[in-house]
Amino acid sequence: MITAADDAPDAFVRALASLRATPVRPDLRLSEVPGPARVAPYAAALTGSLLRPGSAAQDEDELADGRFIVLHDPAGQDEWEGTFRVVTLVRGDVDADMGSDPMLNEVAWTWTLDSIADQVGDVDVLGGTVTRVVSQTFGAMAGRGDRVEIEIRASWTPRTTDLGAHLLAWEQMLAAVAGVPRMPDGVRTLRPFR
Repeated sequence: MITAADDAPDAFVRALASLRATPVRPDLRLSEVPGPARVAPYAAALTGSLLRPGSAAQDEDELADGRFIVLHDPAGQDEWEGTFRVVTLVRGDVDADMGSDPMLNEVAWTWTLDSIADQVGDVDVLGGTVTRVVSQTFGAMAGRGDRVEIEIRASWTPRTTDLGAHLLAWEQMLAAVAGVPRMPDGVRTLRPFR
């Protein structure tokens, strides 16, 4: 899944190994992409798409997508209050009724807090933003209907180099935005009938 450069410190190598060892839900498609080079000396990044349960990997079956980034600075950074930082992005469409709710941003931030609490427990220096974009169509495009997209950006400082639970917290955030809870082990959703 995600690899470290040959000169990477042992702590960073262990952190990435913990991500590789973490089982994710079968409807989450992950790809490694280059990490941001300017923020920290060592970085790794994954993009992910949460697909409709039981579907093939196709864009129209994508319910939510995002990015999971691990930053490491062996010297530490004051803003992080540590040597590691997890940076996440989650985005997906929500239905128009939910999108018009004035509390949507606060609810979406609660999804973030709950995901971290459920999977990780405590983290340090947690912060982020929730953005709601409402697109209305007009004229020849009016038949497409309105679209509401939610985007959650969050970052935090982990208390350990075992980052598997942090990846699962991000997965849970994707599922919350998509409205698709994680099924218990051994339980599968039925394919939708057409």
